[in-house]
Amino acid sequence: MAEHLASIFGTEKDKVHCSFYHKIGSCRHGDRCSRRHVKPTYSQTILVSNMYKNPSLKPDCRLNDDEIQKGFEDFYEDMFLELAKYGEIEELKICDNVGDHLLGNVYVKFRLEDDAQKA
Repeated sequence: MAEHLASIFGTEKDKVHCSFYHKIGSCRHGDRCSRRHVKPTYSQTILVSNMYKNPSLKPDCRLNDDEIQKGFEDFYEDMFLELAKYGEIEELKICDNVGDHLLGNVYVKFRLEDDAQKA
């Protein structure tokens, strides 16, 4: 039984734990989700929720595509330089998704778990 439960943990077959939250650290249902959201105690990856605000999603945005791209590149560089102060970064991902639970999320994977913990 324990082997079976371990094999389905964090998958769609797991009826107790939220598979979506397990995969990306965020769930569209938030606190209303009927499944448990288990936060890891230690990880190489950290999540900064809703950090990037894409101006093109605002109805009154008057920026052209080049200005939006430049703004994103500046944001990316600023995030990378600030987070690199804590340790070597392996990956930096910034979500530009219309789902409120993903919109602007920044995922940073450090080489060492201790560096992620410091950040």
